Amino acid sequence: MAKDIKHSLATRWRAFTIWQKLGYLPWRKPREAKKKEESFYKGAIPFLNDDAKRTFVELLLRPGYMIRDYIRGANERYLAPLAALIIFYSFFALLSAFLEPYQQKDSVSDVFEEVEQKAEANEITYGENDVFGQDFVTTTLRIVRTGYIYLTLDKHPERVQNRHQQAIAALESTLSSQGIPLFIGKLLLLWLAMSICLRREKYSMSACATAAAYVLCQYCFLRLFTLILTFGANKSVSAIILLLVLAVDLRQMLDISWKKSIKKAISISIWYGLIAGFLIIIASFLIAGMAYIHVA
Repeated sequence: MAKDIKHSLATRWRAFTIWQKLGYLPWRKPREAKKKEESFYKGAIPFLNDDAKRTFVELLLRPGYMIRDYIRGANERYLAPLAALIIFYSFFALLSAFLEPYQQKDSVSDVFEEVEQKAEANEITYGENDVFGQDFVTTTLRIVRTGYIYLTLDKHPERVQNRHQQAIAALESTLSSQGIPLFIGKLLLLWLAMSICLRREKYSMSACATAAAYVLCQYCFLRLFTLILTFGANKSVSAIILLLVLAVDLRQMLDISWKKSIKKAISISIWYGLIAGFLIIIASFLIAGMAYIHVA
């Protein structure tokens, strides 16, 4: 009896791995296409669309293979990357607003403020009598923190001081209510990071954009599951889990070993952080320069 159960489980696992690689089971007959009259309402409602269901299931069970198939031309079976990202993130934003109606405290700005206070209180050492180093670090932290807050004025209403900032805060609040900043910035950063790290694999910019969009769909699923399981108390996902998800995607998508996929995932994460930091610093110094010109 135990041998039969073990054999049955092994057979099912093998069938699952075959389905993962191919996207179908070779010994099963293909399903007949449904009549347009029967599926008309499904085409009008994205969450009932067969392509949306297939995209959701395969992004959970065979994500890297699905991305590979889409890039190779099997794009009629799935939702387009940007459409999938908009649909899934819109649903996440709606559920997030329902389960977590209050605004979470922005911890990034608090980190900047804490380090800045330590620098002013001489709790950070720069060397003996290094006044210039202290002033430089404090000034740089203030500039970067100001730039970050300027880009997130909707989370810092106490920082709004003029009509220009009010307009930016209103725009950010409107976009945030639509869930747009949840993926636009991350999509651009991940796209650039993957383009840099996958250039040796001969992946084009459009292919990297496709992969980045679908990876962010998985990120949305993880946050959605976390939000539901914690009843709205938490929606953040551990960086290690995200790194493992990216490694799984790369392993399936590129057909490489676990060691290589983990290395590439770490490389993409490093480039993601470097590009994000570079853009924040550039935006901060531009804003500081504009403020200096206005005062002068």
